[in-house]
Amino acid sequence: MIDIGFLIMGGASLKACYVLFTDDHTMKLPYFTGIAGFACILFAILTPNLSSLRAWLGCSTILSLIYIIVASVLSARDGIKLPPRDYSIHGTISSKIFEIIGASSSLLFAFNTGMVPEIQATLREPCVENMLKALYFQFTVGSVPMFAVTFIGYWAYGSSAPAYLLSSVSGPVWLKAFANISAFLQSVISLHIFASPAYEYMDTKFGVSGGVFEIKSLSFRTAARGGYLAISSLVAALLPFLGDFQSLTGALSTFPLTFILANHMYLVANKDTVSSLQQLWHKLNVVFFSLMSVAATVAAVRLIIGDSSKFSVFADL
Repeated sequence: MIDIGFLIMGGASLKACYVLFTDDHTMKLPYFTGIAGFACILFAILTPNLSSLRAWLGCSTILSLIYIIVASVLSARDGIKLPPRDYSIHGTISSKIFEIIGASSSLLFAFNTGMVPEIQATLREPCVENMLKALYFQFTVGSVPMFAVTFIGYWAYGSSAPAYLLSSVSGPVWLKAFANISAFLQSVISLHIFASPAYEYMDTKFGVSGGVFEIKSLSFRTAARGGYLAISSLVAALLPFLGDFQSLTGALSTFPLTFILANHMYLVANKDTVSSLQQLWHKLNVVFFSLMSVAATVAAVRLIIGDSSKFSVFADL
């Protein structure tokens, strides 16, 4: 599910770049989503394992900063020039509640980027200490640019702020094009980072190993990874609702993996040493975040159904 969100983002960034240079609208969003999917397939085939990602992790960080800095600066500039905005949240009480729950899972989806420093930190000893340092940095200093682009974008455009911020900003064409291409490349790398565990599992399951251009390995990666990403690209083009799929991804994967599984594993590993009060605390966490996961899933599905009723399939948003 997480790959669909990245594919939609990749398609949106390519389209945002395209409309900077032409307004004929010949190329629609589903076409760009297909192009993004093809790029992801090529990258997945030519990057066989996690070890091959070392150089790309640094590139990912730089590309993220380019997008965040450009989007923040141009949005702030627009915010200064634009007339007063509408900051109210529209809708019924029930819709607002569902949107808040969906937003919480989207927030968790965004904070999944902690996986990148976590992976990097395990490359040298002592792994646990390095991993903790990386995560502390990610959730303190690393949170600043993420929250900055969020709050600046909302301040600049109010409740009409788009899911993909660069589609609304004004400024030099070359700068916006540069930021959009950076966002596209970042989506390709990020998708591969998050999909790598699934790729590694398939390789291990079927006993596939070998170099990038070893025939057996190359054929398997082309079929397995290419087929998986082709189906994901089709779904992304069919239902191009970026925010909705971010919410669904957070509900189905981030809530269970971050809170439910972590608390359950801690209880299993330390059941003979933790106090009854600690056990109660972790059990309450499991119950609460299980309920949140279910509620967020319902909210995300509700959002997808609602948007699907407003737009046709393969919509050009």
